[in-house]
Amino acid sequence: MSGTSASTELYSILEESARLLDVACSPDKVWPILNTYGETFAHDSTVVAFRVATGVRHVGELDCRFTTYPKKQDPYALALSNGLVAGTDHPVGALLSEMQARLPIDSHAIDIGVVGGFKKIYAFFTPDDLQQLSKFVELPSMPRSLADNGEFFTRHGLDDKVGVIGIDYQNRTVNVYFNDVPAECLESNAIASMLHELGFAEPSEQMLKLGQEAFGLYVTLSWDSSKIERICFAVTTTDLEALPVQIEPEIDKFVSGVPYGGADRKFVYGVALAPEGEYYKLESHYKWAAGTMDFI
Repeated sequence: MSGTSASTELYSILEESARLLDVACSPDKVWPILNTYGETFAHDSTVVAFRVATGVRHVGELDCRFTTYPKKQDPYALALSNGLVAGTDHPVGALLSEMQARLPIDSHAIDIGVVGGFKKIYAFFTPDDLQQLSKFVELPSMPRSLADNGEFFTRHGLDDKVGVIGIDYQNRTVNVYFNDVPAECLESNAIASMLHELGFAEPSEQMLKLGQEAFGLYVTLSWDSSKIERICFAVTTTDLEALPVQIEPEIDKFVSGVPYGGADRKFVYGVALAPEGEYYKLESHYKWAAGTMDFI
């Protein structure tokens, strides 16, 4: 399949999936992105996933995430040259190039919204080459909040577990994803203690149950605060009914109709805590390849 026909197929699927949420897919926002990264969608190893989330700030949107090809291509340079994102003097605009120059990035991914357009770029490291937190602290454009919370990450055994960095160009935040998380971090009392230490509200029983099944966690940082703004625990599964929690009604409706490719379905279900409260996310994989790293 050519890049053009694969992009056309993906746009059609995005429209169909958005209708499940009563969301109108914006061609003016989506097509320039699909055209920019069109070669990606025809490649066998490309991962494509759709994400929906509960909570007020996520209403009226459907996100699509996909890995880019070629793997070493600079997705931010492409986004700039094609007008998907505006140039900026803010550190958010320099962070990816600093990581590319200093760190062994294996591949990249893009996050778009069918309403909001271009949102994020992810930098992936291989599962057998998780990175030291100290390498990111040294980057001039990394938010200082990463260093400010260094002792917290070290104490919980996360300082050498960085698997993915996500850069949010719309909200000017950074997500730091930790994989191979120590088992003791995912015990219910440990999760509750971590959240209390970070100043979040008491977690629900559902959040604690899901957290105990998590394969990893991530935090959201910004340049405007020294605090960790959000924390999320994520579980991967091929059967949502096997999870030890009740799936949110909005997400269950989406799952019942969202298209998927191949013989098997795969989901990543996450629970996050932020100042505005607890909310849930579902990443439904339309296309995925064995051995690729999960992200949400």
